[in-house]
Amino acid sequence: MRFDNHRVVITAAGRDFGRTLAIRLADHGAEVFLSARSLAATERVRDEIRDRGHQRVHAYACNLTDPASISDFASSVAQHTDHVDLLINNGSRYLEGPDLQSASDADVVDTIASGATGTVLTVKNFLPLLLNSDKPDVVTMISACGTAGHHRSDAHDAFYAAKSAQAGFTEILSKRLRPQGVRVISLYPPDFDNTDPLSEDWKSTAREAKDALTAQSLVECILFAVAQPRDCFIKAFHFEQV
Repeated sequence: MRFDNHRVVITAAGRDFGRTLAIRLADHGAEVFLSARSLAATERVRDEIRDRGHQRVHAYACNLTDPASISDFASSVAQHTDHVDLLINNGSRYLEGPDLQSASDADVVDTIASGATGTVLTVKNFLPLLLNSDKPDVVTMISACGTAGHHRSDAHDAFYAAKSAQAGFTEILSKRLRPQGVRVISLYPPDFDNTDPLSEDWKSTAREAKDALTAQSLVECILFAVAQPRDCFIKAFHFEQV
């Protein structure tokens, strides 16, 4: 699968799975527009990608809890391109702790704002660029915490709230954007192993039935869904938890 004709926006691309997505999509030929709260973080990933011979990569700062920052990010991308083919909502603050009292009020607000409000406003601000594409897709990394009845994570209640909000948003978005040709794809992974895509372990990570879900498999799910013909709307990926 090659994505040489794809222009891709990825939030929270400065580390962890966002970095993995940025590197792997660039390796598949995509032009990538990366954001994170810290511009220095996205610039580091940008430079890693350029060191691999891929020059079509752009770094921006974007705080998903700040509406003005999201708007500025979309406006900056619009100065560079008239369309975006794929928006990946990867950004959402993780908050640990099964005790509701364990987090400050500020942490609760930040967690829900980044995952819920941040996702809604990111799609809203990038929608004009997506509608200019002939192959628009919105991918959202939700979590098993966004599924009804899930209780196996040690994440804080606020994280569960943010992920449930993302799930509700993408559910209705899928139906409302389909007439405009926009596919809305959600992933609900449990905890997964995120091997450094630039390490030797990337190709040798165990991926058998007994093993935990890997970042490799999540990336391949996204690539698979996006590569399908435009009549194929894969709405969600749900995964068994080991």
